[in-house]
Amino acid sequence: MQRNLDLTTLRSFVAVADAGGVTRAAGFLNLTQSAVSMQLKRLEDALGLSLIDRSGRGVALTAAGEQLLGYARRLLSLNDEALARLTDQAYEGEIVLGCPADIVYPAIPKVLRRFAAEFPRMRVTLISSYTRRLRRLFDRGECDLILTTEDDVDAGGETLIELPLVWIGAPGGVAWRARPLPLAFEHTCIFREGVQQALDAAGIPWVMAVESDSTRTIEASVSADLAVHALVEGAEPRYLERIPHGGALPELARTRINLYVARPAKGTVVEDMAAMIRLAFASR
Repeated sequence: MQRNLDLTTLRSFVAVADAGGVTRAAGFLNLTQSAVSMQLKRLEDALGLSLIDRSGRGVALTAAGEQLLGYARRLLSLNDEALARLTDQAYEGEIVLGCPADIVYPAIPKVLRRFAAEFPRMRVTLISSYTRRLRRLFDRGECDLILTTEDDVDAGGETLIELPLVWIGAPGGVAWRARPLPLAFEHTCIFREGVQQALDAAGIPWVMAVESDSTRTIEASVSADLAVHALVEGAEPRYLERIPHGGALPELARTRINLYVARPAKGTVVEDMAAMIRLAFASR
């Protein structure tokens, strides 16, 4: 049996254990699924041990795998620390952050500004999309962190804040007085169905006046007083305003803003960004 453990195979092993599967681990490592599977087999062959229990649907470690995991984490941590100190590359690379377009403001620009000041050699890619797509990207390992707007929170996520939805329209607009009430929503907006149900329950007729896949199109239509929309409280663009309907429109549901951080994370900088995001939303 060889006397040296291969750090590359150990990294794949830890990634699979943390991610709960080869597919997500491959995304985190920027490798193909077959490459990760081959590295796991190489590690098992080198040790002469079975590390992964492949009898079930999910990924489970054998007793030997559980024992190795602690050693593997320590070896990789020491390797990464030594490399960072000797090459001064501790904080270089890219972080991918996903966030729904309607909650980018006001928190995310502040987070990006602070992160850039503290980690000037890191590059941040911001993906602004709807929650369902962000969850798919995250599950494939294509985002390091995502924010979502959801009714609940799934395993692995944390709720940062719970806020009400509010009606928004053009400054001084009158579209909200029309019946049927003209609505403007993206096809994939997670709030769309709930708003329609609230109007139905209140006996207020409505019509979907503007539909689009573009957030900008919805905002432009609402700012032109062609329709009304609903957003998370505090996320209204400066060219729109909360509608002073005085009870003429129903109260809307509350939504959770959740944070999901990839495991395994790309070093401490991902955890640092997560901490900045938590602080930004806590200040609200």
